[in-house]
Amino acid sequence: MTTVSLVGAGPGDPELLTVRALKRLRDADVVLTDDLVDARVLALLRSDARVLRVGKRGGCVSTEQRFIHELMIREARSGARVVRLKGGDPFVFGRGGEEVTALREAGIEVEVVSGLTAGIAAPASIGIPVTDRRHAPGVAFVTGHRQDGEDAPDWAALARSGLTLVIYMGLARAEELVASLRAGGMPADMPAAAIAAAHTAQQRQVICTLATLPATLRSEGIASPAILVIGAVVNEAVPWQTLVGETGLLQVAGA
Repeated sequence: MTTVSLVGAGPGDPELLTVRALKRLRDADVVLTDDLVDARVLALLRSDARVLRVGKRGGCVSTEQRFIHELMIREARSGARVVRLKGGDPFVFGRGGEEVTALREAGIEVEVVSGLTAGIAAPASIGIPVTDRRHAPGVAFVTGHRQDGEDAPDWAALARSGLTLVIYMGLARAEELVASLRAGGMPADMPAAAIAAAHTAQQRQVICTLATLPATLRSEGIASPAILVIGAVVNEAVPWQTLVGETGLLQVAGA
């Protein structure tokens, strides 16, 4: 039976790919890739593999999801070994569930190859553990982006939960989500961090407080893709000078 592999490319660095992901990439005839997949990952493909760029990025013209489904189905039915390559993990804010459903309804078998999601890898890159029993009873992964008509997360409930908050696609609504968290009772001085382009040479990060988060994002020019982390676990971040010595990445705000 024809199979399509939904492969998680991880947060950027190709060394963070799983062994299975690497095998699928090297076997692929056709790769439908997201916009945020690092060029170093695509460099691992065979020279004769066809790359179809079907990227999505907030605020930009994006490939329609229905068209992506049609492309996968067409290529799989042609007999090609198809990889749908997605940044991070296919099932974490990646619409992987919708793609699995579309493929199965077309009679095509699907394999999901999990990837390291940025919500874990980005904080870890600066020493922040998203779960730490000394600081929080758990972690909530939420998205700050929503389509017209979609309900926003219940920020007030999240503020009262005591959980570490890891927010994907939250830059554009930072003012709104901070106001909602504060209205829900989260203290203004709760530690907060933003990590942009994690595990790439362009990585940048800032540490501040909940109240100063929107202004800090603006003043430091933090841009997508970025992960926001809000909670006491942010206090575990390692000093920037240590990061510079170990990774050579560009550091800002806190040296």
